[in-house]
Amino acid sequence: MWKRKTMKKNAVALIKSGYWRMVSVCFLIAMLTTAYSLSTSFLDLQFPSASLQTDAAYTAGIPNSEVLLDTIGPLLEGTPLAGISEGMFSDIYSVLIDLFSTNISVFFSTLRAVYLFFSEDPGIVLVFPLFGIIFALFYQTFVSNILIVGEKRFFLENRKYPQTSVSKIFFLYGLRCALHPAWIMFCRSFFQFLWNLTIFGGIVKHYQYILIPYILAENPKISRRNAFFLSKQLTRRNKWKFFLFDLSFFGWKFLSLFTFGLLDFLFVNPYMAAAKTEIYATLRRNYVLSRSPGYESLNDSYLEHVPSEDELLISKALYDDSQGPYTKLSYLEPLQYPVFLFSVQPPSKAVKPPVRADRKYGLLSYLFLFQAFSIFGWLLETLLHLINSAVFVSDSVLPGPWIPVYGVYGVLILLASRRVIRKPAPVFFISLVLYSILEYCVNTVTELVLGSPMRDYSYFFLNLDGRVYLGGSIALALIGCAFVYYLAPRWTDMFLKLKRSRRILLCAVLYFLFNCDIIFTVFS
Repeated sequence: MWKRKTMKKNAVALIKSGYWRMVSVCFLIAMLTTAYSLSTSFLDLQFPSASLQTDAAYTAGIPNSEVLLDTIGPLLEGTPLAGISEGMFSDIYSVLIDLFSTNISVFFSTLRAVYLFFSEDPGIVLVFPLFGIIFALFYQTFVSNILIVGEKRFFLENRKYPQTSVSKIFFLYGLRCALHPAWIMFCRSFFQFLWNLTIFGGIVKHYQYILIPYILAENPKISRRNAFFLSKQLTRRNKWKFFLFDLSFFGWKFLSLFTFGLLDFLFVNPYMAAAKTEIYATLRRNYVLSRSPGYESLNDSYLEHVPSEDELLISKALYDDSQGPYTKLSYLEPLQYPVFLFSVQPPSKAVKPPVRADRKYGLLSYLFLFQAFSIFGWLLETLLHLINSAVFVSDSVLPGPWIPVYGVYGVLILLASRRVIRKPAPVFFISLVLYSILEYCVNTVTELVLGSPMRDYSYFFLNLDGRVYLGGSIALALIGCAFVYYLAPRWTDMFLKLKRSRRILLCAVLYFLFNCDIIFTVFS
């Protein structure tokens, strides 16, 4: 048995010991997955105006509210709900829909395809909307769901190991063990969708399936049948208590609405995540101790028992390399989980030298990275347009696959963060400031030269002169950190594997095509 007050008390104690790491994890999960949609809504909230939304489609895509209301509006004609998509009701519902939804969603990607099919020329090519749906499904299955399991792993370890790294949310990728959990999480989402059609059955099954991500976080190789069985057993006679637990946070969620999710971001999400982890740990412990059916699958004893230094040394001496290679983490660190004793070990080929973010870059490497970042930016924004607008649109002023702003931004971050590379928080802040200044300048210059800025953000609540907005700056700051800590070192390692003559040739070809693109744009 467990009590809400006890779980919350334990959660508060955990938050006090690792507040910023918990906030960072929840923030990353909110930015990279479909979870915690309310907590990041204050970053991207738009004015509920039809004319502004039309302009917004250029950069932000078609808002979820516009797609949903315009799609269901005709279906509600002649019913008491006919006014839901008109006047003041439309503005209210628009804000609520955009607050509690996310663009990276199979549902909204499908709705966008339907919306475009009926609102545009019937002869419109559907390949791009369909590609947007496929990409959204792929992202939700192999990225969003995997990171949600990683979040549960972080909180499970953080209960006993106060130096648990934020990067733990990516642990399944490091183990090369993402496909099986992705399949189980997909089944969970699919079954939940079917049960949601029955309304009340959807609520019951939501709480019956609620512990599946925790079970996968503990044992990623558990079978689908056992994962569902254990979640059902652990939540037996506890669904109503879970419901009351969620209901007890209604006041916090209501207050978060007035801050457009800022309170969620700073406190509520870490608080709820830590408390739910305490609930799972309690239910798991009781289930294992009672030797109930299937308890053997809950096989990670080190989540409860923190080994002493002597135990770690003995375990290391007895460790059999044939069972899997050592990971590159500090497995003898007493304040971190002993990953080399985890039941799942990565294959030998998956163990790579740690990424050296503090490495030095030569001139040729910087020239290559400018091109790599520019092409990466074009690919990223094209995919986002496919998801958000279901159309193939490039934000680049060049017809080729380059967005030079990304290239300049990536190189500037590498140069500006060299002295603080070992401190992620200052690197994030530097990335945030650099991108904000860079985009503000680009939009100012293009407005002076062309008469209008390259991107207009005046429809966002948190914008500066319509030239830059907070949500975009924070998202690009996260991408900037990915540049510094992973992409740039990895791409440079691959680049340096080429002979010097081939490196020079590659750069020469890239810059020749890039300059041809610029010349074509200027004289066309």
